[in-house]
Amino acid sequence: MRLPIPSVPDTLGIVNFRNARLPLTVGLPSAASPDGRSARWQSHREERRRELIKQARRAVHALGSDASMEEIATAAGTSKSVFYRYFGDKAGLQQAVGEVVLSQMQNRIKEAAQSAVTPREGLLAMVSAYLQMADTSPSVYAFVTSYSPGEAAVPAPAATGAGALGHFFDAIADMIATPMRSHLGDVGEAIIDFWPRAAIGLVRNAGEQWLSTPDSPTKPSQETMARHITAWLCVGIAPELTSAPPTTKLSAKEGL
Repeated sequence: MRLPIPSVPDTLGIVNFRNARLPLTVGLPSAASPDGRSARWQSHREERRRELIKQARRAVHALGSDASMEEIATAAGTSKSVFYRYFGDKAGLQQAVGEVVLSQMQNRIKEAAQSAVTPREGLLAMVSAYLQMADTSPSVYAFVTSYSPGEAAVPAPAATGAGALGHFFDAIADMIATPMRSHLGDVGEAIIDFWPRAAIGLVRNAGEQWLSTPDSPTKPSQETMARHITAWLCVGIAPELTSAPPTTKLSAKEGL
């Protein structure tokens, strides 16, 4: 028995019929879409942390540098447990606020120094910017430059105001050293290694004493204090000593 030979249309029909049972394309397993919930939660935590830092800064400005975590939390309209959750303890909050405040001070001091022509002008500009920023809120400045142990609710990594403060003064020392290096060259390298940090010690101690001095007719203005500090850094107090009235000379028997 002979089988009929299918015609061309019949052959196409058989092929199409069989292919109709198969998918037109072979789909590959789709890559798992990233879970955005973790990223969104992290973003939320960072935003919440920034907001708490801002509120803490306002609270300290109003209440003073000795404000407790509970007082800061109340002023921020939340509970102190929230602050403990984000910062560990008061030292952690000081560190966090200090990173923000000191970064702003560093940028302001850097901008001031860049506009100076001579090293002395640069020092004056930096000292002026430092005093101005610190005087804007002495309470906040004291809060971020001091360390308050205790008040810890949960164990936290070692984080004190010294961390942010150390980075801040390291950066300022580098700012002072840069113009000195270009002005003095290699011959002044020994001076550059030590003098900037000695200068920072003078500026900080004199500046903080000036901040804590009550207003009175004898208290120097911010501009006058900046010029005094700059003069002490550059020429010391020799002019004041030489212009002072001579003291009575004592004999060897009278002693010093």
